Amino acid sequence: MKSPFRLRILRMAIPYLAVTLLYTTVSFSQESVTTPEKFFGYKMGADRQLARWDKIVTYFHLLETESDKIRVMDMGPSAEGHPFLIVLITSPENMADLGHLQEINKKISNPEGIPGETMAEYIKEGKAVIFQSMGLHSSEVASTQMTPELAYDLLTANDDDTKRILDNVLFFMIPCMNPDGEVMVTDWYNETKGTKYEGVGQPTLYHKYCGHDNNRDGDYMNLQESKYIAQAMYVDWPPQAYTDHHQMGAYGARFYVPPYCDPIRPWADPLVWREMSWYGAHIAYKLQEKGYQGVLNAAQYSGWGHFGWHWITPFHNIAGMLTESAGAKLATPIYIQPEQLKAGVRMFPAYEAQSTFPDPWQGGWWHVRDIVNQQKVAAMALLDMAARNRETVLETAYLKARNQTEKGAEGDVKALIIPADQHDYLTAVKMVNILLRSGIKITKASGEFTSEGKYFGVGSYVIPLAQPKMGLIRNLLMQTHYPDNAWTRKEDGAPLRPYDLATHTMAEFMGVTVEPVGAIPEGSFFVVTGQEKPAGNIAENTADFYFDGRQNASYKAANMLIDIGFTVKRVDPPANMYHPGDFVIEKISRDKLSPVARQTGVNFLPLPAKPEAVHTVIRGRTGLFQRYYGGNIDEGWTRLCFENYGFPYKTLKSEEIKKGTLNKKFDVIVIPDDSPEMITGIFGKESRIKPEDYPEKYRSGIGKEGTAAIKDFVNNGGTLVVLGRSWAFAAKTFDLSVRDVTKGLDSKAFFCPGSTVKVTFDNRDPLAYGMPAEGLVLFRNSPVFEILPERFNERYKTVVRYKKKDLLQSGWLDGEEHIAGKDGMIRVTCGKGEIVIIGFRTQHRDQTDGTFKLLFNSIIK
Repeated sequence: MKSPFRLRILRMAIPYLAVTLLYTTVSFSQESVTTPEKFFGYKMGADRQLARWDKIVTYFHLLETESDKIRVMDMGPSAEGHPFLIVLITSPENMADLGHLQEINKKISNPEGIPGETMAEYIKEGKAVIFQSMGLHSSEVASTQMTPELAYDLLTANDDDTKRILDNVLFFMIPCMNPDGEVMVTDWYNETKGTKYEGVGQPTLYHKYCGHDNNRDGDYMNLQESKYIAQAMYVDWPPQAYTDHHQMGAYGARFYVPPYCDPIRPWADPLVWREMSWYGAHIAYKLQEKGYQGVLNAAQYSGWGHFGWHWITPFHNIAGMLTESAGAKLATPIYIQPEQLKAGVRMFPAYEAQSTFPDPWQGGWWHVRDIVNQQKVAAMALLDMAARNRETVLETAYLKARNQTEKGAEGDVKALIIPADQHDYLTAVKMVNILLRSGIKITKASGEFTSEGKYFGVGSYVIPLAQPKMGLIRNLLMQTHYPDNAWTRKEDGAPLRPYDLATHTMAEFMGVTVEPVGAIPEGSFFVVTGQEKPAGNIAENTADFYFDGRQNASYKAANMLIDIGFTVKRVDPPANMYHPGDFVIEKISRDKLSPVARQTGVNFLPLPAKPEAVHTVIRGRTGLFQRYYGGNIDEGWTRLCFENYGFPYKTLKSEEIKKGTLNKKFDVIVIPDDSPEMITGIFGKESRIKPEDYPEKYRSGIGKEGTAAIKDFVNNGGTLVVLGRSWAFAAKTFDLSVRDVTKGLDSKAFFCPGSTVKVTFDNRDPLAYGMPAEGLVLFRNSPVFEILPERFNERYKTVVRYKKKDLLQSGWLDGEEHIAGKDGMIRVTCGKGEIVIIGFRTQHRDQTDGTFKLLFNSIIK
């Protein structure tokens, strides 16, 4: 069957999905569309075969030349330069009307000021917008392999169901959320195929910075790939439903499909939870109809998860869903004995039939092709449901937006104010820009105003709660508590660990003050329509300046100045008119300062009087420890944090440490959060890591030799910074008189799984320069310290201490008495050097801006 393509040029007026769609008089034949099997040379998901991303990209571009139902949009380069694609599949008629359909979609998603009768017309005229994404976690190989076949089927099938989908749905497919990782894992698999290492996981992170944690970036959008996704889903084409396709362990259910089980996170519109059940039931039914066994829904994955893509989208009024297929050994099939099949997760207590798992799989061979097949059924089922119920889907989208706006207008909190007067104003602006990327409406004060008796200055931001994303705003910016109920505890009262953190309160993580108010402030405000870019000011008629050491951005400014050869100083106590840690730069021209001020937003103020005490900044030559065995996610995020603020560093691997003489190359060595066995490479019999599973060149660990080298490094004047669990390595190596007061405590006695906790900072200590006197830290099962008596107590210094009572701000904390008044960060003099021990999550996922300075001050001294 042929369908003519009319001549038309349409440019979608959107920043990232900007693409010229050229419609010509070319006719397309379904028979001319190249099959995936012909193009790749094998069936997608075939045993021991993985198509590399570059070839998949080529195939999608080929399809675009062969069909008028597909458009391939290259959003830009990934972190390592591979193309990031979004593929649109719909009817030619819809393709020709995208600009109009996009306008309708945006108005349904945000119906402010639109009369009911007009909205009814939009619902009749509009199309369901559905996003589905694949390949976020690159070791979960099947979903990206499935996408060429899913596209081919939609482009060539001539049945009524497919026609209905194409006519009623705009299907945006993200074939690979992590192109870099897909290339890495494919190359690794091909390197080891046919050897005894075949099917073993990638030895390094499968993303430049974050590995598995790229699914924890739907709120902050720190990664380039996340920015593309957010622009598409949060702003340009808000979908009514979204599914992210994943894989899980091999020894449970064959396939998890929506909905989530309890507990759920508050403030989403109730309709969104109903939608997930609605879609999920259809997906499960279609799988059962086609004879797929081992399908589980409403279990295992709770509605309160991390704020990655499928768990944050419900708060954008999107039915955000997840599928999880049982995995294989990358592309190698796995054989599973019946007795190896296990359950024992939320709402799935035993591997036997239940209402949400009516047809257990009994074991046998499990292939990637099995995963491809079931994921394709699930993907088509979602599209089918949306197509059959297009008007209901669109009306529900409108109702969610209207309901959330009304709840925001009627709630006890009407608006949130982000005052201009902040401890770190530029970090507050950074947070505003993140929220803008999420499609949140924000206004800015062009004059002073008061609200509930408080004064707010020019440049303060106001976020009204009467908007469709009210639930997202409340979760990110207001105090939240993880539920403590029957869904979150075992029968014996022991708490069930949240899937990720117990809170994701962005403002608290970033150290930004947010004021809730019960009425919309009166004054002069304007809507912020683009990213805020403060232009740093430079004082006139002087060559001597200081800049605020409380601003994270000032560290980037200091690094830029050091990089071009200037001497930077810091103010020491007594600071008088300055803050301890303020930076000083002298004898410098405006021409040299201008690019620094422009790029950082930092103000360079006239030096009114010479500070009483200053010291010259010495930026330590920094080594960041990196290991294999899948890589260390915390190390990757630390690299990104360093790069964002201009800190030079060198990746330091085990073999270089073992060589010794580290002081010749480094002043500071940072060991990210890790277990001592991962650092040393000395594993016990019960360890999940088996070095013999990896080629010898990928077996890391500093061993006894490297441990001695680290000890020499510190004793000879180096600084060792240990984060989180790595403290235990330092404690043993240096025989420190420090203990973790939480060690050995039962979870019923003490439990704090990812919460913001109140502390005091000794901001007269150089390691805490720029910090407030009191604040919050992110506590995630973190070690908490007590300094034990020894002959040389004076060599220990507490920098951060937990408050004595009422510690919890947001999240979940049982047994606060065990950590009240104890130490969160200490410094220890050892020989000529020192050890900096930070127990809490100081640079967690590059999100906890409020405590970045504690790490930065370990390097800039």
